[in-house]
Amino acid sequence: MVDLPSSTDTSGAPDSGYDVDTAQAVRPGASSGDPAGARSGGTAAPASGPVSIPVPSGPGPIEGDPAHYLNRELSWLEFNARVLSEARAHEVPLFERLKFLSIFFSNLDEFFMVRVAGLQAQTLRTIAEVPPDGLTPHEQLVAISARVHALVDDAYQLWNADLIPALQRAGIVIVRPDELDPTELSALDDRFRTDIFPILTPIAIDPGHPFPHLRNKMINLGIMFSREHEAQEPGFAVIQVPPMLSRLMRVRVEGTLRAFVLLEDVIARHVKDFFPSGRLRGTYPFRVTRNWDLEIDEEEGEDLLETIQAELRRRDRGNAVRLEIGIGEGAGTSVQRLCRALKVDSSLAVYRVPGPLHIADLMGILADDERREYRDEPFSPQVPPLFRDVEDIFAVIREQDVLLHHPYESFDPVAEFVSRAADDPNVLAIKQTLYRTGGDSPILKALARAAESGKQVTAIVELKARFDEASNIQWARTLEQSGVQVIYGLLGLKTHAKALLVVRREKDKLRRYVHLSTGNYNPQTARLYTDIGLFTANREIGEDMTSLFNLLTGYSAPPKWNRLLVAPLGLHEAVLGMIAREAAHARAGRKAEIVAQMNALVDVDVIDALYAASQAGVDIKLAVRGICCLRPGIPGLSERIQVRAIIDRFLEHKRLFRFANGGNEEVYMSSADWMPRNFHRRVELMIPMIEPTIRARVEDMLSTATSDTAKTWELASDGSYHKLQMPPGAPALRSQQRFIELARERVKLSDPLARGGGRFHILRVPTSASDGESRHRKAAKKKKGLP
Repeated sequence: MVDLPSSTDTSGAPDSGYDVDTAQAVRPGASSGDPAGARSGGTAAPASGPVSIPVPSGPGPIEGDPAHYLNRELSWLEFNARVLSEARAHEVPLFERLKFLSIFFSNLDEFFMVRVAGLQAQTLRTIAEVPPDGLTPHEQLVAISARVHALVDDAYQLWNADLIPALQRAGIVIVRPDELDPTELSALDDRFRTDIFPILTPIAIDPGHPFPHLRNKMINLGIMFSREHEAQEPGFAVIQVPPMLSRLMRVRVEGTLRAFVLLEDVIARHVKDFFPSGRLRGTYPFRVTRNWDLEIDEEEGEDLLETIQAELRRRDRGNAVRLEIGIGEGAGTSVQRLCRALKVDSSLAVYRVPGPLHIADLMGILADDERREYRDEPFSPQVPPLFRDVEDIFAVIREQDVLLHHPYESFDPVAEFVSRAADDPNVLAIKQTLYRTGGDSPILKALARAAESGKQVTAIVELKARFDEASNIQWARTLEQSGVQVIYGLLGLKTHAKALLVVRREKDKLRRYVHLSTGNYNPQTARLYTDIGLFTANREIGEDMTSLFNLLTGYSAPPKWNRLLVAPLGLHEAVLGMIAREAAHARAGRKAEIVAQMNALVDVDVIDALYAASQAGVDIKLAVRGICCLRPGIPGLSERIQVRAIIDRFLEHKRLFRFANGGNEEVYMSSADWMPRNFHRRVELMIPMIEPTIRARVEDMLSTATSDTAKTWELASDGSYHKLQMPPGAPALRSQQRFIELARERVKLSDPLARGGGRFHILRVPTSASDGESRHRKAAKKKKGLP
């Protein structure tokens, strides 16, 4: 663990002539008073849509006006609303709609565990952090509660009125136990007595039995029963639904293909067995969400790994931030008791839902159901032509830079690159950053194998990758046992850069091979997220990579960077400089344009720079998948700025940037979004696309993304998003489908049997056994001279 050097040299930067962050973006000196129209005296936001702040009518000072910025938390909720809209879209196959609904609820869990928990903690402080939009933590909690209640109501309306009937038409049902026929119900009761009853522990709440600690996200049953004397307060008990058992119990229902009952409903049916002498007044399921963010003082912790392990053990005891209550009887009289026990605000944090709690848990109803009519069109990531059946992967990269576009192109060449490096006797060292990799990764196995064979292997493991801490600790220990030198990064910073360096001996000299990416080294997410990765043997980038790893493992930054832009050592300043440069070009009448794709835009300095560029005449097109705190389309301020967001089959995750630069265009990829955390609290990279063919391809990606008309939402200046509407009859462009087609076309065009050859021989695999046998027979006849 090392302190970050103080160097902020940006010699490598061009001449200038938000997976949920816990920190607020706060402008120094931002007013904590009421911005005009921004407050509502504590009243909730309208349930019908996002909270909006009146848009300024004309130009004025850019910096410091809260009305110029959208609230970060409310913007994120609008992203999740777009996810929910995909679940509502009837053109999306049924099982994919359920997937989006599941993502919606899982997203909300993380939002409450981190963002809402952070806001609640701020309300307890003497000095609250006020974001650029001016809303206090309490006002944000009020607005969040109103918006989330409206979204959850929409989600359950969709579930009950649309998705359940659609599932029934597909032969899939979830029923209550009392809806089963007598024979099946009897069998279910037997399963309860033998497989469930012995595990359960009923807990009565009274002066001798204090309220138990309820684990995060676990479903519980609240049970109300009468006391012996009617004047006494009704009794209350809790049964925790065992998390090690599936919530979905398979049953037989005539006329269906797949039928299930919920575990909590089965337990509720037998509550009387636990309280035989009690007079039951009601049973209902409930679920508690807790603060799940780590609180780590790295300067106090001598061993970061042990500190995080200890914090993980305490994590489940975090403060409650949300209480969800499902369908049942008796909840009305006990909610206040629950709220007091859990210390949650009954007016903001309680969610009564008309259906199963946390629908994301119910995706098992689709398991092993491979009916294609209910799923997206099958697609296999394509192996790029340059890497098909190649004997020397290093020769390919040495000859030219290679760009991979995931998930349209396979992640296999990346894993294969590490594997071959591990086994190549000429490879001397492998250095790699690992953020969210997955425990059963072929890359981890290759790194371990390389270390065991005597190579110098260094892994920069980010233990603080939220929600993956425990997994990262486990496989970090495994790597250490194999001889890998595991480093846990820089003090106070997350290592978020995606970087891989291989040092190889070639003809008595050393050559560096580099892979850089916008996404994690994770084969699973590489099939679900859109990212790009670059292979290069460029000497200057190789030198920069050596400097980067020396920075991460040693004590100092290099005097300068050749090509890479690095956070927190100058990336923020470089981005601001490039935006200012575009403004200068526009004022001089030269070509000026900014096109960018990212996951989040939060940083106030960057937003202000974009406003200034728009005022100078720069056309700005932004594709921001998630949070966007910039307000586009304000007359005199941001009318030249367009903000769009794509929600489709794959999660948009890549970060790409193009600056017109007066005609001398620059194109970059990056691991960093434009957020304060990425610029100042993470180690990040921004990489120039040097080779013209690579640069042109990235430009096409940006052009296609910003031209999408099928799956695009447009941000209005009031913070609302609207689905892009095309004139009747106009052709729609679905960018992700177009990228699928391009990946397939690229492979077809490279087929030597179709085009007359190529650098590497590509073997055709027979489509069937008879196909192969026919070819063998023809070859044998030809050898014998037969027709």
